[in-house]
Amino acid sequence: MSKNYQLGLMYLVHLLVSADGVIDEKELAALDKIKSKEKIPDSIFDQFKVDVTIKKERDLYQEGLEFLGQCSEQERLQAFAILYKMSEVDGRVHVKEVRLLLYSTKMTGVEFDDVVKLAGQMPSFY
Repeated sequence: MSKNYQLGLMYLVHLLVSADGVIDEKELAALDKIKSKEKIPDSIFDQFKVDVTIKKERDLYQEGLEFLGQCSEQERLQAFAILYKMSEVDGRVHVKEVRLLLYSTKMTGVEFDDVVKLAGQMPSFY
């Protein structure tokens, strides 16, 4: 997967897990699984960790969408399916997480029904 995919995914994952105001241990563990399964190199993950401390949420969101917008349709669909699964990992889906998913898929031209379908084929947590 491309650097755009990896950074776009990580930025939106960060915003998703932060949406309800609480980042719990299950979400942190899931973040590590994403890093591993999506083969995100340490250099990109380190860049992500710095970016989330110095950039505003609005900028992370905009850049995350821009990164995913430069990806293939399949990469965008994969990213949103992971985000969908991530929204469920703490046992509760917050309304802000739903809004983030719905608006982001719309902005990137991904059909939400396709996201739900692909996410349903992924094991828990993905």
